[in-house]
Amino acid sequence: MSRIGKLPVAIPKGVQVTQPSPRDITVKGPKGELSLKVSPNVELALSAESVAVKRLRQDRQARIDHGTMRAHIKNMVHGVTKGYEQQLEIVGVGWNASVAKGKVNLVVGYCKPVEVPIPAGVIAACPSPTSILVTGADVQAVGQLAARLRRARPPEPYKGKGVRFKGEIVRQKQGKTFGS
Repeated sequence: MSRIGKLPVAIPKGVQVTQPSPRDITVKGPKGELSLKVSPNVELALSAESVAVKRLRQDRQARIDHGTMRAHIKNMVHGVTKGYEQQLEIVGVGWNASVAKGKVNLVVGYCKPVEVPIPAGVIAACPSPTSILVTGADVQAVGQLAARLRRARPPEPYKGKGVRFKGEIVRQKQGKTFGS
């Protein structure tokens, strides 16, 4: 039995979990509404205070789906109650970011600004010109937007310039040395 999959997911106050059909689950809370297609290898048991995931078969794919579905439901409950956030910082002279018209505009050393569209359900803000804050209820959408922003100019190993996650450590290389 899966150690993760067998644990029930607690439903906090203010969160509604509904199952419109046997293969769908919807979670509503103060931060938004999320829905998920449930794998045919598992079934859900809803109660007033928890959601339990039960495996229908014992084959390899069913065991994989058991823990995965439970983790997705837990992430959905956490997302609609507290939300998720990713912070990015820009390192480089003259490099900055701004948010306008549903896009994040990055000026990171290319001849034109890099425009990254913001998906629905995700909020991007720039508290300062060199920092970006990505928030939302869906952990996958928040992480995907943060990864796209970082991919516009990943940190390079010689000077450390680029877009990086807050707290990310970039190991710097020594570079060339000249002998005399």
